[in-house]
Order: sequence, then C-alpha cells, then structure tokens
Amino acid sequence: MLNRFIKVSYLFCLFCFVPGLLVTASYAQQSVYSTGLAISEIVVTGNQRIESETIKSYLIVNEGDDYSEAKVDASLKRLFNTGLFSDVKIGRSGDKLVVSVVENPILNRIVFEGNKSKKDDKLYEEITLRPRIVFSRAKVRADVQRLLEVYRRAGRFAATIEPKVIQLDQNRVNLVFEISEGPKSKIGKINFMGNKKFNNDALRDVMATKESRWWKILTSEDTYDPDRLAYDKQLLRDYYRSQGYADFRITSAVAELAHDKEHFFINVTVEEGEIYNFGKIDVESKIPDIKAEDLKPLVVTKTGETYDSTQIDRTVEFLTDVAGLKGYAFVDVRPRIRRNREERTVDITYVVNKAPRVYVERININGNVRTHDKVIRREMRIVEGDAYNSSKVKRSEIRIKSLGYFKEATIEQLEGSAEDQTVLEVTVEEQATGELSVGAGFSSSESFLFDFSVGERNFMGKGQNVRLGARISSYRKEVDMSFTEPYFLDRAVVAGVDLFLRDTDFIESDFRQQTYGSSLRTAFPVTEYIVMSGRYTIRVDDVETTYVSSSPFLDNNVGKFTTSSVGYGISYDTLNNRQHPSRGQRVVFNQDFAGLGGNVSYLRSRLSYDFYYPLFGKWVFNLSAEGGNVFGISEDVRLSDRFFLGNPKVRGFEQGGIGPRDDLTRDALGGNLYYTGSLELFVPLGAGAREMGIEASAFVDMGALWDIDEEPTLVNDITGNTHTVVADTVSPRLSVGVGFSWMSPFGPFRIDFAKALLKDDYDKTEFFQFNIGTRF
Repeated sequence: MLNRFIKVSYLFCLFCFVPGLLVTASYAQQSVYSTGLAISEIVVTGNQRIESETIKSYLIVNEGDDYSEAKVDASLKRLFNTGLFSDVKIGRSGDKLVVSVVENPILNRIVFEGNKSKKDDKLYEEITLRPRIVFSRAKVRADVQRLLEVYRRAGRFAATIEPKVIQLDQNRVNLVFEISEGPKSKIGKINFMGNKKFNNDALRDVMATKESRWWKILTSEDTYDPDRLAYDKQLLRDYYRSQGYADFRITSAVAELAHDKEHFFINVTVEEGEIYNFGKIDVESKIPDIKAEDLKPLVVTKTGETYDSTQIDRTVEFLTDVAGLKGYAFVDVRPRIRRNREERTVDITYVVNKAPRVYVERININGNVRTHDKVIRREMRIVEGDAYNSSKVKRSEIRIKSLGYFKEATIEQLEGSAEDQTVLEVTVEEQATGELSVGAGFSSSESFLFDFSVGERNFMGKGQNVRLGARISSYRKEVDMSFTEPYFLDRAVVAGVDLFLRDTDFIESDFRQQTYGSSLRTAFPVTEYIVMSGRYTIRVDDVETTYVSSSPFLDNNVGKFTTSSVGYGISYDTLNNRQHPSRGQRVVFNQDFAGLGGNVSYLRSRLSYDFYYPLFGKWVFNLSAEGGNVFGISEDVRLSDRFFLGNPKVRGFEQGGIGPRDDLTRDALGGNLYYTGSLELFVPLGAGAREMGIEASAFVDMGALWDIDEEPTLVNDITGNTHTVVADTVSPRLSVGVGFSWMSPFGPFRIDFAKALLKDDYDKTEFFQFNIGTRF
C-alpha cells in the first residue's frame, strides 16, 4: 500500500513540474541565441572604398531577423576573414544593427633594401603581396617567412628581415623590407659515425656538400643546403650499395648550426652491414613480342660478382630501351630482389611487365617564346601517328639540343587519350642566340689584335644564321658577311652565301695580299648521321711583296690571281651537342678543285676526326686529329694557297709559326702537307664554378707542316744572297698546356697557356692567347 502511494506521488510530481522545466529550458535557449527583437536596419560605418552592400553580403544576419549573439559572432568572424579590415565591431542601437569597420590600407609600393646577393626581381617573385592590393599584416608575415626561406636555401641562416610600413594619404601605405643578409653559413665539419670499411675522407669525397676552406671561393658546395644534404644521403647509399653493401642504411643525418650562425656541423650515423654477391639472375617477359632469351644478353649483373646497385639500374635501362625500340613506351621493368642473409647473396629476377604497343597521338611544344614551332618540329625524328620508338625520341632530343638555341631541351612521355596512345611533351628553355663578340690577342709578330663580330644564330626565331665580322690588327683588316638558311624552301637542304674582303700583311712571309670574293654553300642529309655538302667560291687575290729584300721564294707568287673553285664535303656526326659535346664522334672530309676558270689550279683535300667520351661522370675526354694535302695541277701551288700551321690548331706556337721557312728572312713559306693531333681533358671545377660558367681543360697538341713546290736553295737577284728552305720536316712539334673558359657577364672569355716541348730552331712560339666577347 505504501509503495503504491509513493509511485502515485512520483507520477503526480512528474506531471506537474516537467512541463515547467521544458518551458524554462526553451526560454533560456531563446535568450542565448535570440532576444526576440527584430532588426529594423543594418547601418555600416567607417568604410571608405568598400561599398556598404558588399559588407552586408558577408553578414549572416539580415534586416528583419531577430537579433542573435551567435549570428553576430559568426558575422564578425566572416568580416575579419576577408582580410579587408584591420578592425570590425558589431553592436546595437535600439533596433538597429551597427557595423563599424576600419579598412586595411591599399599597398602603394614594395621596396627591398639591404639585399646584395639577391636581386629585387628575384625576391619579388617569392612574395604574394603586390601593389594596388589590400595590405594585410598576416600576408606581410607570410612573405617575410618566404624570403627568409630563400636566404636559408642560399646558405644565409643569419639573415633577418624587418618589414617597415610607411603611411601615405588616402589610406595607402608603402612597404619596405629591410634586409640584413648576414654571411653565408659555411660547413665547418662533416663527421661520420659507425663507418668501419671506408674512412671519413673517402665518404666526404662522395658527398656533394663539402667542408669550407679558404681557397673554395668559386664554389657554393660548402654552404648548407637541406636539399643538398638529402641528396648526399642518397649519394652515400648509392656508393655503399655499389660496393656490395646491400644492407647499408643511414640512421641519422643531422646539421647543427653554431651559435655564431656562420658554421654548420653535419653528423652522419651509418650502419654498413656486410658485403653481398649476386646470386641467381633471371629475366621474365610478360610481353609476347619480347622473348626473355633475347633480353638475357643485355643483363649486366652476373652471378658471383659483388653486388652493385648501379649495375641493376643499367640493366633496367637497357631492357626498357629495347622495349621502347619495339614500340612499348610505358613498359615497366621491375627487378624482383630476394636477399639471402645467411649466404649473403642477392637473387634478382628482372620482370618485364605487360604493356600495350603505343603510338604517338600528339606532340606538344612548350617554352619556346621566340623560336617558331616548326624549327623544333623539323628536328623530331618521330611524328604524330608513328609507333613509339625510344631511340628516335632520344635522337630527337639530341638534335634539338644541338641547335644551340636552348639551355635545356627535354622530351617527356605522357599518357594519351587511350591505352595505346602517348603524348610527347617537348619542353625547351630558350637562351641568347645573338652574339656580339670582341676579341683581343697578343703575339710577338702582330702585337695586339682586335676582333669584332655580330651575329644571330636564330634570326627572327626561324633558325637562320646571320653574321657580320671584322678583324683588325697592325697587319690585318678583314670584313666578312654570311647568311645561312638551314631549311631552304622548307626542305632539309642548307643554303648559304658568304661575302668577304681582306687586306692582310703576311709578316711571317713578307708579302701583302688583298682579297675579295664570295661563295655559295649547300648541304643535305644522306642518312641521320651523314651529311653531304657542296660549295662554289670565286675570289680575286692581289699579292705584292712588302720589302725589296724579300725572300726569292715569293717571286712566283706576286701578281693578281683569280681562283674559281668547286668543292664538296661529307661528314659523319654523332656528337650529342654541337656547342659543348661530351659524347660521340665526328669525321669530316673536304675536297676543293680550283681551275673552273681563273688562272689558279690545284686540288686541296682535308680530313679531320673528333672523339668525345665522358670519364668519371663529369670529366670529358677529347681526341682530335686532322690532316691535309694540296698539290698544283700543271703548276706549283702558290704560297697563299698552301697550309699554315700554328695557333689555334697547335697551341703554344704562333699562327704560321710551324713549318718551312727562309733561313735568312725567317719568312714562313707554308706547306703542302700537314697533320695535327690533340688530346684534351675537360675538368669539372665544382658546382659553384659550373654555376658561374667556368670550365678548365688540360691538353697536349702536336703537328707538323712540310713540302713546298720550290727549289731548296734560291738566290735573290737584287741582293745576291743565297736563301735556303729550313724546318721542312715531318718531325712532330709538341706542346702542353691548360686552358680556362668563363661565361662571364661580359660574354665568353677564353685563355690558354701552352708550352712548346718539341720544336724546330726556326719555329716561333707563343705562350698565351685570350679572347673576350658578349652575347645578347
């Protein structure tokens, strides 16, 4: 009975109080979000540039709505988030909602002060702020961080940037970034821990980052760069794994900045592991057209040899190229590696995964602002609709680079609209092709000489070559003009014309020659690597001796001569770059016949060979050889039609400094036969030097010039002196030296130092020569 009474009483209380609690809760909620008072008008104050309606559009609350604190707060946040205002307040005035704003100013100008290593335009590219946009302190802070990151990547971790705001009228401001660049943070020391097989010096040599030394003034490798350190870690992995350490890993690589912020200390901890050998090697092909048996001879890795990751990469590259030759552009060659830790062997199966045969759907060309598309397209060895061929794509890339119009030229494969289609994306970066060069030289014979030329190798972006040159010295005046059209009438035929005028005192031979004439040139490809050329030249030479006591060997060469000659040439060229080759070879044979009219007859032949091969990654070895012969047809070869030998073919000797001479006058008599040879090694000078365009080389030159159509002894009819030909020998002359070239802000600069080691007593030597010019 008591329990029933308690239950009835509980239900009665619940029935009486719960509705009241619900009403109270509802009222409390209404009091938080709404006052129940409708907003009759929204008033905007403080705005100068921004329309009131624009500001109202950012509000969540509208006229006629009940006033709500929650909606007012949300509206306040939306107005601040626009970045248009430095301050916003929202309040009530009776039944009106008042929005008071303070607009951010307009940015009038951006100025950089104190920057020396970075130009204004480079810094301007890094920031987001621009004149005539709304100024925001948040954007300023973000831009300061971007600029600091730019300096840090350049190795200047002590750099500080202080933004200064200068108030102007009409709510405008100027922004000044006051920059203190500070010194570059150099690498003080690189330490290794855990290495037992290779010492610290050996590992430091592997890394691109180098320790700072006082003599490293032309390199940036001794400044800290986090990206370079990440690259160094990969270099160390590649090095160890190429030496057989398949388990090698880097546990940590930490760069610590010293308190002076001028030096970094890099600590690298490694785990070397044990040496592995290659175990079982196999090839699997999932492409029906490509048999695994045909691919096995291309595998570089051999069972029993020391494990080398570079050999794996080379094998993958070879197999990919073979698949590309058969039209499979996106073939996926994956080495399946099984490591046997007990036997310390690595089994590898190269799996050539199935891929469809691919055709070229489209060729896109990007980056050419000035050069016409067709100039690039005509160098492509593959066109739209062709079956993909990796060899032709690589050859196309080499041909585009060899034009000399671009700093970089790459061809990338992209997926097409279908599985069996590919898009070739040709991306180029143009470089200056105009050349304004000013050359200066010195020799004991001509003293100072001046050389000027202006030319354009890509005239109007059409690939045409135009040149005007002049050469002036104490004994020489030359003017020449030339024009070359590489694709005459839109065909793969070169057409060119040359005009020349020369007035030369051959002081080495004691005669003066005035020459004028012109030539027509043409060339056409026979195959991809073989080119035939033809030419016709007509010129008039007026020769006179400069002294009464000149050599009697000149008597038959004085007078006016007209030469009408026709010639041809054939060349085989596989160089990867015509301007700066690093791989390939070139063979050129030329022959000219004079006697089609005029009063000069001879047959001249020349053969030259060049070979380039990369060594140790960035070194380039060059072997070159050249030889020539000229003989008269029913007459002796005139002195001015003979060969003269010296600089630049054999450095260390003057121009015309080698070969037969008159023993009394020491006049150079030229020669009908010559040969030259050269060994040159181009040496890399480090990343900093490469960035500045500095190159160095060491060379050995040799050569000889001999054979003239004269009696060995003659008597001068005026003086009665007997003159004898000397130094007419096939014995080689030899010189060694070093050369430096620098792509300076003023243009290409080249200087050579050479010492003649083997020479004749009558030869004339020259220790150095330099040249400087500019490009535009």
